[in-house]
Amino acid sequence: MWVGLAWALLGIALVAFIVQDLLSPTPGRLSLPRGAVSDVAAGPLSGTWTVGSGSEVGYRVHEVLFGLSHTAVGRTHRVAGTMTFSGSELVAADFRVQMASVLTNQAGREVMWRDYIMNTGAYPLASFQLSQPIRLATLPPVGKVVPVVATGRLTMRGVTRVVHFTIRGERVSAAAIDLNAEIPIVFREWKIPNPSFAITKVSNTGTLEVLLHLSRSGRG
Repeated sequence: MWVGLAWALLGIALVAFIVQDLLSPTPGRLSLPRGAVSDVAAGPLSGTWTVGSGSEVGYRVHEVLFGLSHTAVGRTHRVAGTMTFSGSELVAADFRVQMASVLTNQAGREVMWRDYIMNTGAYPLASFQLSQPIRLATLPPVGKVVPVVATGRLTMRGVTRVVHFTIRGERVSAAAIDLNAEIPIVFREWKIPNPSFAITKVSNTGTLEVLLHLSRSGRG
């Protein structure tokens, strides 16, 4: 009897978790704040730019719960790193994320994320290092969004792979730059296990979302 009651309570808790998940609003995609475009150039880019407060990194994954389509989203502000310009060329970039700090609207999902999906005890950090310089044709004015293609090494769950993706950058002021990117992720390429089970089917792919606010911390 007690075993049956325990399973019944577990089933009720699981159903409550799924219903709450389905009813919770899905956060929108990370995007640039977009200010007004100015005709005045913001000046040289040379120097080191450091990730500041308000920066976010997260994931977006499609799943089906009880036959209903849903998008799971996790986010963290625990991102750090720098990028370095020489003239109008981005010559280096190195960013790191504390993976155990990623939060969702469900504590159960966060436990699954830390203990099983990303195994943050063994692999606490994800990182990205630029491997090819990016040259800008002109210095962008304040408020203008500039898309560029980046190539670098993305490390997650102890696996490093070369990725190519588009970064959208916006010069917010002479001393501030915002960067936004979405990187498609195929789980098996980073040895990320799929957490699907009987009533939940999770896609084999997801999106890594990035929004960085950087300020100048040195000049070249």
